[in-house]
Amino acid sequence: MASTKEMYDKKGKRCFRITVSRGHGEKPFSKTWYPSEKWSEKTVQRKLKQAAFEFESQCKAEQSESIAKKKTPISAPFIGDTDQVTVRQYAVETFMPIKEMTISENTRYTYQMFLDKHILPVIGDCCLEDVKPPVLSRLLVDFQREGYSFGSTIKLYNILNGIFKMAYFDCTIETKPMERVQRPICPRTESSTSEAQKALTVEQLRYCLSCLKKVSLKWQTYIMLCADTGCRRGELCGLQWQDINWIESTIIIRRNLQYTKDKGVYVEPTKNGKERVVDIGEESLLLLRKLYDTQKRACPSEWVFTQKRSSEPIHPHSPTKYFKKFGKRNSIPNFHPHLLRHTSASVAITSGADVASVSARLGHSDSSVTLRMYTHANPDSIRRAGQTVRDAIRINP
Repeated sequence: MASTKEMYDKKGKRCFRITVSRGHGEKPFSKTWYPSEKWSEKTVQRKLKQAAFEFESQCKAEQSESIAKKKTPISAPFIGDTDQVTVRQYAVETFMPIKEMTISENTRYTYQMFLDKHILPVIGDCCLEDVKPPVLSRLLVDFQREGYSFGSTIKLYNILNGIFKMAYFDCTIETKPMERVQRPICPRTESSTSEAQKALTVEQLRYCLSCLKKVSLKWQTYIMLCADTGCRRGELCGLQWQDINWIESTIIIRRNLQYTKDKGVYVEPTKNGKERVVDIGEESLLLLRKLYDTQKRACPSEWVFTQKRSSEPIHPHSPTKYFKKFGKRNSIPNFHPHLLRHTSASVAITSGADVASVSARLGHSDSSVTLRMYTHANPDSIRRAGQTVRDAIRINP
């Protein structure tokens, strides 16, 4: 995350040094930023944060670009001695440093956790070339037998596939063992359960929203926005008042608030790296206006959703914890923020909205992702599909 330091230039003018780390042993990126003398201190701090965020995003993009342009093979230290390269060496010294340039901090943390907990303790000391398909298949089977979800098993499979695929392409190994490892298959019980829980029906969503009168204004607004916009949990946690257009009834999704044990709470760009404008309904706008007036009187902040009696943004994990309590209290099973994202998208598509528009609203870079993940058939949509066919083939008398 970018750091800032107040200073004065040779002419005595106030400025700030914004610094972004390149990693251990590398000279950091830096730039000097000058605030306007007409700005209030609150405005200076707000615009400084925005400038630091934009500079950090620019630095990450430039760093990824420079790595892609390097002509020297990334695995050069291993060439000529590939038989001695262990899975641990390759994962730590080659695979992770390269992946870190193209994935978010949250994803990096997940990759590292899987390596430390599930991969390296089992095959970390094996020579990369000696790891055969049966060993990798057994690792995946044992992982699933330990009770981990199908989604987690797929993550493990993808990380293993990434390691050995990279090692093959940079000539560290001569074969691709993961090509002979079957991709895990979702158990029937888990498949049927998860499918039923992917999205709420319209009636269930209406019931959920009817229960909002019993909760605080902050959580009324947050849950309503989840259902209304289909935004991700971190995107709403990172929402600021400046992102709301009260006249046009829209919000701009600019940032994603995340948390890892290593880095704490931090701000990063949206998942696809692009800002997007999302329209909101009259009820959502009314709740936002009430929340703004209440917050302004109690504890003003640039953030829409804040911690109790604080101007600091809400912790990214707080919504998940609150949704769980809300669901238990109102008999809504497996209630969590992403359930409302699924529901918002699915209701829109099954009610006739075109996939491209829903995809843009969700912040997907590819419409096929929207179709694959967020369209779930329900009795009403199935009946409508049948009626569409009957209407098309009906012969007028």
